[in-house]
Amino acid sequence: MMDWNTLLSTRRFGQDHNEPVMASRSPFHKDQDRIIFSSAFRRLQDKTQVHTLAESDYVRTRLTHSMEAASVGRSLGANAGQVIIDRHLKGGDFSPADFGHILSAACMAHDIGNPPFGHFGEEIIRHWFKNGEGAEERADGLTEAQISDFEMFEGNAQGFRILTKLQNWRNAGGLRLSYATLGTFMKYPRTSDIKDVKSEDSGGKKFGIMQSERDSFREIAAELGLLQNGDQDYWCRHPLAYLVEAADDICYSVVDIEDGYKLGRLAFKETEDLMLRLLEGPPKRYHEISDNSERISYLRAKCIGSLIGEVSDIFKDCEAEILEGKFKGDLLHQSRRAGIFTEIEELCNREIYHHRERIQAELSGAEILTTLLDAFYSANLEWEVYQQDGTELSPRSSVLMYLFPGGQTSTRSRYNWLLEVTDFVSGMTDSFALRQFNEITGTVTRLR
Repeated sequence: MMDWNTLLSTRRFGQDHNEPVMASRSPFHKDQDRIIFSSAFRRLQDKTQVHTLAESDYVRTRLTHSMEAASVGRSLGANAGQVIIDRHLKGGDFSPADFGHILSAACMAHDIGNPPFGHFGEEIIRHWFKNGEGAEERADGLTEAQISDFEMFEGNAQGFRILTKLQNWRNAGGLRLSYATLGTFMKYPRTSDIKDVKSEDSGGKKFGIMQSERDSFREIAAELGLLQNGDQDYWCRHPLAYLVEAADDICYSVVDIEDGYKLGRLAFKETEDLMLRLLEGPPKRYHEISDNSERISYLRAKCIGSLIGEVSDIFKDCEAEILEGKFKGDLLHQSRRAGIFTEIEELCNREIYHHRERIQAELSGAEILTTLLDAFYSANLEWEVYQQDGTELSPRSSVLMYLFPGGQTSTRSRYNWLLEVTDFVSGMTDSFALRQFNEITGTVTRLR
């Protein structure tokens, strides 16, 4: 059984001492600030959430979605924190606000590793490595586990890599966040090569740890006392990670239909109907609002507030089961309104995610990312050959290696420089990826 006294470790990854918990500014509040001021977080302002920026300046980007999830997470964390303190930590140093800061920090970072062009960008990277031209050659010298890291490329695993290694790379531990926040961030605490995933384990449906960060997470899991599934690199989630997942699910379930309405892809009546059913009836002052757009925004706020309350109650009821590593599924789908979320998902798939304009933007994104991956892979491959036998690079690859961060500084293993290629490309914003594509191909293209 996991223990809250260790799950809330204030030690920072990369440091060897705990930080005191002060009422004025706790270590977890500092985690939140470190993430907010990081360049990786700022880049989320120009990364697609669902809709590209060219469609509307109203709809959410990765940045606004992350900030909204952090707001929901803070409320969920404070509610859960009060329960946990009353049950397990009376007389200790922690306050409900500390739990809110942990959740807020983890939610702010939860999409920090996502590539340009939304989840479609992840699919393009996976396909490029597994099925693109020269795929077999790319895998030369890699272990099966390393190959899995690329063939199953995950923004979640890339996010952990950013937080612990790439951001502030001169410092051991990257951003040096607290162990508690890093554990909470890890929604999928397993490596890519795990085949025997526990039935109905939400934490096992994806992977969150690349081989390059395997030892790092082993250290974090040991510090926090996370339960391990057998002798594999596969752990039970930190209990607060379930609340990160819930905050994310609440936000995209509710705001996707709001964005869909604002873009004219969903009718007012069907959007209103879904939200009123989530609320199980109209709020008291709803009849006072006459503008349809304001009505939807008001209902969105009420839905989120209602779901925060219900998820908090579900976590309270399931906390013991979660601590024992026996909880199955996710919190939001324990809701009595779970069927409505299925309807929302089906509606969004039909009317929003597969809308013509979005598909056209994805086609552009696929061409951009594939071209960038091909170009920087070829340049690095030529550099690898040059390091081995002195074969001169082509003029194009020579120029590309100057554009590539640290490209001509050292000899790196195939796995490491492939990681650097995906680090570079996945770290780009939508606009920067487009600009790099235009420069490499000598064309002028714009996102639709």
